[in-house]
Amino acid sequence: MLSATPLHHTPCSAGVPVGIGWRHPHYAALLEQRPALDFIEVHSENFFAPGGAALAVLREGRAHYPVSLHGVGLSLGSATGLDPWHLDQLARLVRLIEPVRVSDHASFARGPGGHAADLLPVPLTHAALDAMCANVARVQDRLRRPIAVENLSAYVRWRDPEMDEPSFLNTLAQRTGGQLLVDVNNLYVNALNAQLRGDTQDPLAHARRWLDAIAPAHVAELHLAGHVHCGDIVIDDHGSRVVDAVWALYRHAVQRFGAVPTLIEWDTDVPALGVLLDEADRARAVARQALAAEELAA
Repeated sequence: MLSATPLHHTPCSAGVPVGIGWRHPHYAALLEQRPALDFIEVHSENFFAPGGAALAVLREGRAHYPVSLHGVGLSLGSATGLDPWHLDQLARLVRLIEPVRVSDHASFARGPGGHAADLLPVPLTHAALDAMCANVARVQDRLRRPIAVENLSAYVRWRDPEMDEPSFLNTLAQRTGGQLLVDVNNLYVNALNAQLRGDTQDPLAHARRWLDAIAPAHVAELHLAGHVHCGDIVIDDHGSRVVDAVWALYRHAVQRFGAVPTLIEWDTDVPALGVLLDEADRARAVARQALAAEELAA
């Protein structure tokens, strides 16, 4: 089994830890270049197969960087409960890789009729909160560690919410002892889509209020990514650079939550590795400025 700390890794700086999503097009380049990164993140489900080339590559990456395992398939919000096979595979991977963090989404995909193959939003109700708390507790008991739950970019809405999303997520973390992964781009995408539906609130102000409602003690990681405008909807496609409005929100998030590990996500139209490293450098610079401003204001 690998040790808890990579053998050849030292933090890049004393500021905010910054990493990138390590995707297949960059497997070789990252191992050859070994750029200055505080961690790398992979999608858990891509490494569920026992043995094989993919797992061998991940183990090599883990020898040089801390690894964050980010899942898309736990379906933490499913009222029908968790898929035992999926949890078994995740537990095996966690034992093998000893990741620095484990995360998934505040969503559901499983139901009596099968698997939706998508991240669907849960209703913001007490019953849905109870179901998600039970599922998160089961995962944490199995993994023997907290997991971080990510806010969703949601393209449909449930009627008659009983609470707002920050209250739902804060209560989830309080009741389970878990953590939150705050995706800053998802916040902005949701605010833009609300505006397209007729909401008169300024999207940036809306997203800032959301951030201000989240308890800082729960936040374990921040995500940054690009999105695309498709006329009557904005899609969180992770296929472009982070836009200026999201950088502004990220600065606010760092001032709110402190030096939280930050990830650059890029999953479609993946560019050269240098582009992701450039975005990582910008994240470090924005975070450094935000922290310095907080110190001056204190």
